[in-house]
Amino acid sequence: MESLTMKPEEIETESFRIIDCEAGDHGWAESEWQIVRRAIHTSADFEYVQSMVLSDDVVEEAIAALTSGAGIVTDTNMALSGISKPRMAAFGCAVSCHVADSDVAELATREGITRSIAAMRKAVANPANRIFVIGNAPTALFELLRLVEAGAAKPALIIGLPVGFVGAEESKNALAAGGHAIPFITNIGRKGGSNVAAAVVNALTILATERQ
Repeated sequence: MESLTMKPEEIETESFRIIDCEAGDHGWAESEWQIVRRAIHTSADFEYVQSMVLSDDVVEEAIAALTSGAGIVTDTNMALSGISKPRMAAFGCAVSCHVADSDVAELATREGITRSIAAMRKAVANPANRIFVIGNAPTALFELLRLVEAGAAKPALIIGLPVGFVGAEESKNALAAGGHAIPFITNIGRKGGSNVAAAVVNALTILATERQ
């Protein structure tokens, strides 16, 4: 098959060509489409054309945060592993995930909460952490929004794409409601995942790199 002899960059280019063709007149602005298209690319799911929700001016806000070296926190090590480290290093952005930290496990046990909630509490305690990427745990997104409402956190960007049947859709609806005045990228419905969340981050870093 021809695909077996194609280079990785050629496969990606052809994949984007197919996505552009099949998506048709999608209505997204060019910079926003780069984000939505990456979500489709990593999931092969065209539902993201309709279900993605981006706050006003979020692309510009995200690029500003990235180029200023904002720390990035993920809710899972899978999302962490999917983010391009060389691009982040070029901006001086540290990327971390605390869900497996021993002190987070101790806090979760002591307080009777999930490790995802405990990890968010640890993450917001570091003022360098300004971009929060949630692709798996609705409890992490709910907790982050609670901390924002309590004045304990003010992220520069929230990428909220948790997946699942319990709380995922509801947590994203709460984020999309926008009462917190935080720039965000999310989607409506049960779909999402760490891979999609990481893809959104990578799309933003590519856009930031192109702007430099």
